[in-house]
Amino acid sequence: MKIIADLHLHSPYSKATSKEMNLDGLTKGAKIKGLNLLGTGDFTHPFWLKELKGKLQEFEDGIFVYKDVYFILSTEVSTIFQKYGKKKEIHHLILAPNFEIVDQINEVLAKYGDLKKDGRPILNLKASELVEILISISQKILVIPAHVWTPWKSLFGSKSGFDKIEDCYEDQVKHIYALETGLSSDPAMNWRISDLDKYTLVSNSDSHSPHPWRLGREANVFELNKLNYKEIFEIIKKKDRDKFLFTIEVDPNYGKYHWDGHRKCKVFLHPKEAIKLNNICPVCKKPLTIGVLHRVEELADRPEGFVPKDAIPFKSILPLYEIISYTLKINQLYSKKVIEIQNKLIEYFGNELNVLLEAKKEELEKLVDKKIAENILKVREGRIRFLPGYDGEYGKPLLNDELVIRKTFTSQKALSDFNKL
Repeated sequence: MKIIADLHLHSPYSKATSKEMNLDGLTKGAKIKGLNLLGTGDFTHPFWLKELKGKLQEFEDGIFVYKDVYFILSTEVSTIFQKYGKKKEIHHLILAPNFEIVDQINEVLAKYGDLKKDGRPILNLKASELVEILISISQKILVIPAHVWTPWKSLFGSKSGFDKIEDCYEDQVKHIYALETGLSSDPAMNWRISDLDKYTLVSNSDSHSPHPWRLGREANVFELNKLNYKEIFEIIKKKDRDKFLFTIEVDPNYGKYHWDGHRKCKVFLHPKEAIKLNNICPVCKKPLTIGVLHRVEELADRPEGFVPKDAIPFKSILPLYEIISYTLKINQLYSKKVIEIQNKLIEYFGNELNVLLEAKKEELEKLVDKKIAENILKVREGRIRFLPGYDGEYGKPLLNDELVIRKTFTSQKALSDFNKL
């Protein structure tokens, strides 16, 4: 049974999250995207939990169903603590096998933070204490460090993270089996760090909206004998390459924190250039936000292109809406024209992931402009350039062979040259 799963998302009870991220919106969005298993998100919030208990039907051990879409109980929490004389804030994705265990989790975590305040609660706990508490409730709980490279609130982030997993999770690191790559890194970047070889790399959208350009933009593809919590838990724990087929990734250049930069000054820099400037913004002279690529370079002990022998493969995509909008040079969301073309393709091929990963050129060209068809294939094959994302700004795909000149603060270069750094 092939399962395409997005395990990390949020409910309407999380800050800055669409009201459409209810169960009806999630199931509709999942079918459009081509997902058949979703994390519930936010099971720590009492109002959302009440809705989940009232509407989800148990399908199999630890798996629930609503309107023909499967769900697994999940949440994200933030832990705030002091270590090495610095404030640390780390986000964690949590999967749980049933509502009884969720109730126990919430009863304990309520002692460390206000679970009603946000769907992603802030807890006054060390990361290691969180894991110890959860594992004492059940060995079947899965704790996954979330978006591990994002500058803020992540395991390796430049603002409040660590250089080693052991420094964060201490003696509880033995219960960490997987890492979530986040939008600004992909598995190939993580493969450069030998200490990460033992961990299963998972990819999820962390979506706050049910639209197909957000939900499922990253996902995990499993081949299961039987859809239940135990099998998914064991696949992730054991890094089972026979059953974990691949992850679906956006190109890390598309992520909001891939390069170094300063959004207010519209400055974005490759790490090599940022280092030459002592990581200081050349416009306002304030510190740059150090991006994911920079942090990977700092911690890497392998060259680019290294592939561990037991690596789980990945496939790179971009949301279909983005491909169409940038091809047509309509660089805005909710364009009626773009949505019409997007929906035409989705209706014909069944869902968006079929368009992005499976559709043949001849079929695409029967439905849409040849340039759109060509760019769908170029994205699939990794043949596109980007203006990389930085300091909270999404990267921009260059789908029309644009020649972009940008200031490097040492010389003027075309982007095609700059990408060779």
